[in-house]
Amino acid sequence: MKLYTRTGDDGTTGLFSGTRVSKDHPRIDAYGTVDELNAFIGLAMAACRASNPFEARLVEIFSQAQSRLFDIGADLATPEGANNSSKIVRIEESHVAEVEGWIDEIDGKNPALKTFVMPSGSELAARLHVARTVCRRAERLMVSLAQLEPVGAGPLRYVNRMSDLLFAMARRANHDAGVGDVPWVPAKRG
Repeated sequence: MKLYTRTGDDGTTGLFSGTRVSKDHPRIDAYGTVDELNAFIGLAMAACRASNPFEARLVEIFSQAQSRLFDIGADLATPEGANNSSKIVRIEESHVAEVEGWIDEIDGKNPALKTFVMPSGSELAARLHVARTVCRRAERLMVSLAQLEPVGAGPLRYVNRMSDLLFAMARRANHDAGVGDVPWVPAKRG
C-alpha cells in the first residue's frame, strides 16, 4: 500500500466513519492536536534515561498514555453512532482514574507548591511543559468541538488530567535534577 492516496488533495480528509470533511474542520483540529501532544510526549520520552528510576517510570507511564491518546484520536475521528463506531474503544472512567493515580504517584514526591511556576528548569522539565501547553490546547479545541458536535466526556476528562500529570512530571523532573521551581515574579507597579 502506498503512503500517499491523493484523496486529500482537494483539502478534505476522511473520518473513520467514511465521512469526508475539510482539513480545517474543528474535529480535525481537535484530533490533530491530540496527535501533536503525542509527538511532544515522544520528544519528552527521548530525553529520559533508562538509568534514572524516575525517568524510566515516566517512560512506563507514557507508553500507556500514548496508546490512550491514540484511542482518543480514533474516538474524535469516529463520532458515536457513526459508521465503524462499534470498532472504537472509548475512554472510560477507569482510564481517567489511572491518570489520577499517576498524578498522585508523581506529585506526592514534589515539594508543596507555593507560587505559580515558570515553564522552565531542566531540559526534561521544559519538554514536559511544552507537552502540557499542547495538551491544554487540545482540551480547548475539544471543548470548542463539543459546542458544535457530540464529544464524549471521557476524552475531555482524560486530556484534562493529562495536563495536570504533565505539570506534576515537569516539577518532579526539576526536583529530580536538583533544580528548584522557577517562581513567577510579577512586575512591580510603576
